[in-house]
Amino acid sequence: MLTPESQSRRDFLKLSALAGIGGISAASTAEAKPDPAQLTHLTADTIGKMRPRPAGNKPVWDLNTRPIGKVRIGVIGLNRGSAHVKSGSLLPFAEVVAVCDILDDRAQAQAEIVFKNTGKRPAIYSGDENVWEKMVDRDDIDVVYVATPWEWHKPMAVRAMSLGKHAFVEVNCGVTVDECWELVDASEKYQRHCPILENACYGEDELFVLNLVRQGFFGDLKHAECAYIHDQRHSGTYTFLDKQREWRRNYATFMHGNVYPTHGLGTVSQYLGMGRGDAFKYAVSVSSPEFGLSQLREKTKPNRDRSQDQKFVCGDMNTTIIKTELGRTIVVQHDNTSPRPYTRGNMLSGSQATFCGYLNRLAIDEDNKHPILDPKEKRNSHSWTYEGDKLTKFMQANAHPLIKKAGTDAKKVGGHGGMDHLMNYRFLDCIRQGITPDLTVYDAASWSCLMDLSDRSVRDGSLPIAYPDFTRGGWKDLKPLPLVS
Repeated sequence: MLTPESQSRRDFLKLSALAGIGGISAASTAEAKPDPAQLTHLTADTIGKMRPRPAGNKPVWDLNTRPIGKVRIGVIGLNRGSAHVKSGSLLPFAEVVAVCDILDDRAQAQAEIVFKNTGKRPAIYSGDENVWEKMVDRDDIDVVYVATPWEWHKPMAVRAMSLGKHAFVEVNCGVTVDECWELVDASEKYQRHCPILENACYGEDELFVLNLVRQGFFGDLKHAECAYIHDQRHSGTYTFLDKQREWRRNYATFMHGNVYPTHGLGTVSQYLGMGRGDAFKYAVSVSSPEFGLSQLREKTKPNRDRSQDQKFVCGDMNTTIIKTELGRTIVVQHDNTSPRPYTRGNMLSGSQATFCGYLNRLAIDEDNKHPILDPKEKRNSHSWTYEGDKLTKFMQANAHPLIKKAGTDAKKVGGHGGMDHLMNYRFLDCIRQGITPDLTVYDAASWSCLMDLSDRSVRDGSLPIAYPDFTRGGWKDLKPLPLVS
């Protein structure tokens, strides 16, 4: 039986392309897009149910492919995708072959950047809502970057993989649990990589923590906290009510949970080895009242787009607690409409040490005998062992090998302090070598699907929602990938 909320959910997914940007339409992806009515059939009892691997599909968690001398790139969606165009055009083992956006001036500008950096002008696909399909159909592209509005990530990625390309997909990779399963099945069917472009996993602080985790510094891991707290009511010259944010703002009229979980969840999942030694078991989610967008609209009284008639239902602060198969716990928060400084949380607690981000602090147990520590150093349970300049020096001395290898160049290129370029360098280098990227389609699915799970939990009165196992039990025997081989 359809409730008013579930009917709204269906209508949104059917019509969202009408307000979207990025070069696609409902007509161009009708066959690839799942029937939104399926969402009403995914109850709390079935949403986490194991789905059998389709006949002929093979896992891709350790997929090796043919090494490539120069990785040829096509980028769809040139707002966020501009960072990937810049990276690709500055890497000696990559080449930006084509760029695509529905806005021709944006596509022309990115093509000019490629020409300035390389002396070669990429093919331009623009001006038509179906033109992305022509770019993906090219036979001289190895990797397709998908950097469009969220609802189009899955159909674009699936089409790219079906044509033999690896699909690098921006966050969130899928809007629903069904879409996440389709990404997994496509990656396994076509034996193409589909990593999530989660740049936060390549931050200097996050890689430092991961480096110590892999060395056993934290002891037995038991709890993590993460977030995406980012006041986006006003950003540069526009507000969340302006036309260029309409596609993203629409989710606040439709979803009740965490609509942007991966920046926080991705990094702590790497620390905890989720999907490789542990797995998410269930999630419980609560949301605060909604004030931010409604009050912003009342203050600015917009009259230039449909925001004046929208009803916002997504609570300003969402808090989700995840329980893992090994009994560990994770807190994930989201809020982008409150007056609060930016934070991704980035807290990890183990039996031998605890790290907290924003501002960075590190507490070390007095019994921790790790060889990188000074055995004469005094520690106690009532203060942070390292913070401020002392912690900065400790972090620099124990930086991740990837930072030592490419961190300086990444900062020069830029993009979220160098995270974008370091991620692109690493992913494209993996394709060049023919090895599995650090973040696989299983990560893409399990991190992105929290968007759907948290929404479902809030709607159901914060009942626990079982987490899908996209590895189909593979997590029990898998070991973490080396971040630098």
